[in-house]
Amino acid sequence: MREYNHSYNYFAGMSDDAIARYQKDAVTGHRPTWKMGLNGKPLDGADTKFHPGFGAASDPFGMFTDFDSQARKRPEQARGRTIRNAERKALDALGLEGDATAPDIKARFKLLVKRHHPDANGGDRTCEDKLREIIQAYNYLKSAGFC
Repeated sequence: MREYNHSYNYFAGMSDDAIARYQKDAVTGHRPTWKMGLNGKPLDGADTKFHPGFGAASDPFGMFTDFDSQARKRPEQARGRTIRNAERKALDALGLEGDATAPDIKARFKLLVKRHHPDANGGDRTCEDKLREIIQAYNYLKSAGFC
């Protein structure tokens, strides 16, 4: 059986063009494919490569500014963020202000965990509550999208 399988040639009797076509179709699993966009149809009178409905979508990282001429004309949105009471309390637990960035939050968290961890305090368990508060504050800020 092994000898038969080793000598079996699926492409025997096929032309070179048929073999190339089969191998090209094998890349997509022999399924039909379409061009990107609106199934390859040109947009009527549009100067952009995207669907007209995408014009109102925000591009906070500027990934599509080369393609979208309107994106260059849009004013920059204010980076300020409304801070709720729970977020302010979590930032206070870490000893940070409301304008703290994600790297600031992470760095402060690491510093405080190293400072209040029982292993760093010779097994002293008095800092355990503070450590628990710091971890909960950081987890809350992560879930709220601050870091």
